[in-house]
Amino acid sequence: MRRPRRSRDDRAAGGEPARAFLEGLRQPAVAPDAADTVVLVVSELVTNALRHGGGRCTPELTAHPDTIEVAVHDPSRHVPRMRTPDLNGGTGGFGWPMVTGLAHATAVTRRASGGKTVSAFLAR
Repeated sequence: MRRPRRSRDDRAAGGEPARAFLEGLRQPAVAPDAADTVVLVVSELVTNALRHGGGRCTPELTAHPDTIEVAVHDPSRHVPRMRTPDLNGGTGGFGWPMVTGLAHATAVTRRASGGKTVSAFLAR
């Protein structure tokens, strides 16, 4: 299994590094619609980690034969949860349902060193 990886630990991580990772893959290539979905999920998970996970995170992308794994590590012990979206107050609630709807599978893993990893597995 081919496992190219790209990690970045800063506040600006998101769509641009994800798109560069996807463009660097050889065969099987990632379909344009699938690439857009990966970039959207990376952006959402990074934004959530920065907003709710302590202000810093490390995104990691892994190419599996049939999927792209988006994993975001952050120092918070609080896991994402489904909630009613806030249509008026600007407190969110849209992202996690969107991620779980776009992904084939999601996982939240507590890390022995503290914090957690939120992962989404997306079609290639």
